[in-house]
Amino acid sequence: MLIADDHPMFRDGILALLAATPDLVAVGEARTGDEAVELSAALMPDLILMDIQMPGCSGIEATRRILAATPAVRVLIVSMFEDDASIFTAMRAGARGYILKDADRADILRAIRAVGQGEAIFAPSIASRVLEYFATPARTVAAAEFPELTEREGEILELIARGHRNADIARRLVLSPNTVRNYVSSIFTKLQVADRGHAIIRARKAGLGDG
Repeated sequence: MLIADDHPMFRDGILALLAATPDLVAVGEARTGDEAVELSAALMPDLILMDIQMPGCSGIEATRRILAATPAVRVLIVSMFEDDASIFTAMRAGARGYILKDADRADILRAIRAVGQGEAIFAPSIASRVLEYFATPARTVAAAEFPELTEREGEILELIARGHRNADIARRLVLSPNTVRNYVSSIFTKLQVADRGHAIIRARKAGLGDG
């Protein structure tokens, strides 16, 4: 296992837990997202315990990069954040589990073993929201594919994917051009794209703009 977290006390706690667990072995520690990517390539761990907020690239971006290079690695997110954007963005990045840092030792070990065996596991409070999310029939493609976007941002991304410019979007949605421009800027930031062309590519790959 590789432990990726910028808090020494958390890493030390996990190391102590693993030292008392014969079937689990820590092969390295990463303090930043970039270091997690580098150590994953060098050490080839079976599983990575990944924090979300770290210096350099985030744990979610590190997860994307790691799984793009080595899809067999399993990532378990261990975070203080339990907002929907963090949870669903981590899932889209390829994380196999998501638990909270205040989980007790038994739950952390259970999650590690489950993900290590190929299962998906979530903290109880998160699991119920995941099930509710995917059980809701009214979810749009934008909401399912880009959970980090608000409902309005998803609506605007759909129109962008259909080739509409800001002025047309403003007229359709009865919004001011400045408001649409702010929404578009927020969408680009959340999708981590540089311009409209890249946003359209991301959106159309996800199935938006086809109707």
